Amino acid sequence: MNRQAQAAVLFLVGAALLHAGFTNLYLRYVKAGLQPLLLLSGAVLIVAALATAWYEWRRARMEKAQAEAHAEAHTETETHEGAAHEGHVHREPRIAWLLVLPLFALILVAPPALGSYSAVRTGTAIQQPYGLSKLPASNPLTIGLVDYATRAVYDHGHSLGTRQLKVTGFIALDKSGSPYLVRMALNCCAADAQPVKIALTGKIPPVLQPDNWLEVTGTYTAKQTKDPINNRPIPYFQVTLAKPVPTPKDPYDESWNQ
Repeated sequence: MNRQAQAAVLFLVGAALLHAGFTNLYLRYVKAGLQPLLLLSGAVLIVAALATAWYEWRRARMEKAQAEAHAEAHTETETHEGAAHEGHVHREPRIAWLLVLPLFALILVAPPALGSYSAVRTGTAIQQPYGLSKLPASNPLTIGLVDYATRAVYDHGHSLGTRQLKVTGFIALDKSGSPYLVRMALNCCAADAQPVKIALTGKIPPVLQPDNWLEVTGTYTAKQTKDPINNRPIPYFQVTLAKPVPTPKDPYDESWNQ
């Protein structure tokens, strides 16, 4: 691939990164905190593409000027021979442009977020925290699923108390049909996403579909179970009200490493 083609590909890659960074598309690939770096990378690639194109345009002009000066200093026969020699161009295979196809896929087709299929085949990734921040005094309190699971297991619910809590996640059903509310937690990007699960008890809707998103209202309960995949603890949540909600803008939960 020649320099002009390389500049075009660089420009397209940079444009794709900027498109993903300025929309919610990037949240399907990386955590929200990496948006500035994504935008910076896209801008750098576009600047590099423009610089490469400008350099090639300038070099072509200089070569043309040198060729014209060379032609004036030689005989007509030598000029024709030189032109014939310079006119022999090795074209790059057009198949190299297939490298651009993944870029259009990035722009036009957003991959779905990881869901129940991954959740029921991967053990819960709850982690012991270094410390727990103080929760707001509001009641009911909207709390992240990972935050609830962490406080329920490692703080034994002391910071949760008896107040009403609201937690959002998607539904996953194990082999026996038992429901879990799940969020996929990120360290960096979607490739390392792992599920954090809470089991549901209480007033659970009679029909639950995997991957449907629910907002559940209820209270902490000390009841726990073990994940059959990795034997790690899964806390329960006592549901008093459950309602379907749309898939959130950012389907991943980043609170486990904040």
